[in-house]
Amino acid sequence: MKKLMITLGLICGLGSAGLAQELRINTYAGYIFKDQVDSYYSSSSYFDGQIQDGFRWGGGIEYHIPNKGAIEIQYLRQDTNAPTIYQDGGIFGGQLQNTNFDLAINWVMLNGTRYFPVNEIVEPFAGAGFGMGIFNVNNPDNGNENSATKFAWNIRGGSNFWLAENIAFRVQASLYSATQAIGGGLYFGTGGVGGGLSSYSTLYQFGFEGGLVFRLPQAAR
Repeated sequence: MKKLMITLGLICGLGSAGLAQELRINTYAGYIFKDQVDSYYSSSSYFDGQIQDGFRWGGGIEYHIPNKGAIEIQYLRQDTNAPTIYQDGGIFGGQLQNTNFDLAINWVMLNGTRYFPVNEIVEPFAGAGFGMGIFNVNNPDNGNENSATKFAWNIRGGSNFWLAENIAFRVQASLYSATQAIGGGLYFGTGGVGGGLSSYSTLYQFGFEGGLVFRLPQAAR
């Protein structure tokens, strides 16, 4: 988070220096597909679950540099569930358990985007980014809650369609991933009671999204 705030400060500093600039506000809303997560650490410690599909929303502030590239700071949020069968090898003697976990997924990303404008209306793009995935998990069976922050990355592609000078409709496909995000005693185990799990699984989320883009008026130079 500290690095992202420093980057935002640098972006604002470049804007105040009088360089060619354009600021945009991007909004996002879309459908995210299911993702299977599993890990078999030992014969008595494993999990097998599925992050459910659903709705994801968010926004970003994007600074455009003269050569049609852009830097964006983005936040996305999804509230979903993860029905999971797991065996923790702890105080329950390795018995199979089945829980539908409540899962909140937050993405805080620094994205780089390259635009390829066709004309004044159609503006295709491709990009990638990195940042962090913040995961909050609740076990409704016992009330245990926990959270963790993991390194994350994304790739995306799509197009803006300008409806007016300062408003566009945005469509894109995206893939977000957090390395070793799901698993362990933190999530699909007893939540701190007993031995817990020791293994992890990488999360991959593919989705289709739309939204509005607002081009902010440029300050007089």
